[in-house]
Amino acid sequence: MSDDEIRYDILAQEALRGVMRKVLQEVARTRLPGNHHFFITFMTNAPGVRISSRLRERYPEQMTIVLQFQYWDLKVTDAGFEVGLSFSDTPEKLEVPFSAVRGFYDPSVNFELEFDVKTDPPAQAAGAAEPARPKPVSAPKPKLVPEKQAPQEPENAESAEGGAKGGEVVSLDAFRKK
Repeated sequence: MSDDEIRYDILAQEALRGVMRKVLQEVARTRLPGNHHFFITFMTNAPGVRISSRLRERYPEQMTIVLQFQYWDLKVTDAGFEVGLSFSDTPEKLEVPFSAVRGFYDPSVNFELEFDVKTDPPAQAAGAAEPARPKPVSAPKPKLVPEKQAPQEPENAESAEGGAKGGEVVSLDAFRKK
């Protein structure tokens, strides 16, 4: 078998991130149409992610946000997006590069995208061994989740993040077939 010198896996990931970018750009311009809303999971320790220290302490590795009813100032660039959300009645601004997004899910149409993400390795002590190299990226596949697998949806971003309504962060893994 020959080596993939073209790196189709990386090209496919970039193309699918482009789908997410175009959807978010349209939503930033016109708001969410119909019943569409998004669960976006991202790695909080990935390069370029900007969240408050309070959120970083609470979600040291990854976090899922919900863009549905209570979000504001959604701005989308070629590199990522920023959005305002409320967590336990505290407004927060999040800046997330598309390269940090691990999953994008629209339960209204059962559409899901998965991505591989490279994160910053933890700080190494002097003389410590080199960190393990990340696994090679594999091409993501858009998935249609069967109707019976659709999650029960939170009322707003606050309930999805353990806010006033007592909910929890929802991992996209909960929606995948086993």
